[in-house]
Amino acid sequence: MSRFLELLEEKLTNEKLVKLTLSKPRRKSDDLRNVYVKPVQLKAGRFFSFDFKFETRHEVKNFDADQAKAQVQLLLETHFLQADLFGLEADSSLTIFSSGKMKLKSRKIAKREAPDLQHDRQKKRLLNPTEVWWFQLGLTDREGNILPSMQHKFKQINRYTEILSGLFKSTQLTDQMRVVDMGSGKGYLTFALYEYLQNQMNLKPLITGVEMREDLVEKTNAIAQHSGLEGLNFALGSIAGFPLKTIDVLIALHACDTATDDAIAAGIKAGAKLIVCAPCCHKQIRKEITAGAQQHPALQFGILMERQAEILTDTLRALIMEYHGYKSQIMEFVELEHSPKNLLLTGIKSAAEIDKESIGSRIKSLKQEYGIKVHFLEKALGIEPF
Repeated sequence: MSRFLELLEEKLTNEKLVKLTLSKPRRKSDDLRNVYVKPVQLKAGRFFSFDFKFETRHEVKNFDADQAKAQVQLLLETHFLQADLFGLEADSSLTIFSSGKMKLKSRKIAKREAPDLQHDRQKKRLLNPTEVWWFQLGLTDREGNILPSMQHKFKQINRYTEILSGLFKSTQLTDQMRVVDMGSGKGYLTFALYEYLQNQMNLKPLITGVEMREDLVEKTNAIAQHSGLEGLNFALGSIAGFPLKTIDVLIALHACDTATDDAIAAGIKAGAKLIVCAPCCHKQIRKEITAGAQQHPALQFGILMERQAEILTDTLRALIMEYHGYKSQIMEFVELEHSPKNLLLTGIKSAAEIDKESIGSRIKSLKQEYGIKVHFLEKALGIEPF
């Protein structure tokens, strides 16, 4: 242990550390599963980022060289049985056995290149936390450092932006694209979208965030105006009642129950080229299912019936979108550690010919199988049920 800590200290102080991993928890019941350590360059200097991987979440903390060494020693004494140290010129591994004995292995390697710390940080962030609106939205301090309590939120926002960036590249969009974000709330994702489209894609987006709470509309409008973000505004209204003209993109994240259907219908009617929804609170189809456990044994178990209703709701939404000319997809939105509502339903307007008869038949068959008379999206679109 002593020799391993000496090797660690040498790499920490002489800028020779590439990475360090701690694994094999001493207790199977321990919630902390792994720790990954790497050097990072911050405004205050060189630090070492500790990524604590728990069973259902993770935390990131930065330490200086002395603190990092002390943290590693503490973690090896209390949590882990394995440490793997990777350096520029040599690697070492420490194994601790259940008997208390330890084994240290070291080997020289062909010299590695030093990690590009600045490049690594920029690669992982599509958004710049030093922008003034992130401070005004309460995610950072005045220097642009993300507040500890908002680390997970900022990661979630970046993940959202990353997913949308891929969708934008698959969609035919104009330079001055028109976007409506239904249920914009505190505006985190709306501001992120504006920043990405303007700074990363060099577009001039016209974005409207629609929100029912007047205080949030006033606050987010004030921040947008103070930040000089032309083309970004927030309006008071509901998903079902907000008037839409022709738009390019419609977004509705975590619109509750049939509000997701209202959003999809609004996007289809407005001719949106891209529709992005994160559905939640699937209640309508759960009440519509009349099939019993004889046809589908899973329906006799409450929790499984709830999940089946969620799957049916979003499957039918995706099929109805395809019927109206969209190439639909369902993907993971964020890690479950951040939110249990982790599905993203997307639709990209397609120029391909639509086999409406085949799609309509699949929708009708699925509804009949579970005894579903009507999906609310059919009502929202004003069409006859399949």
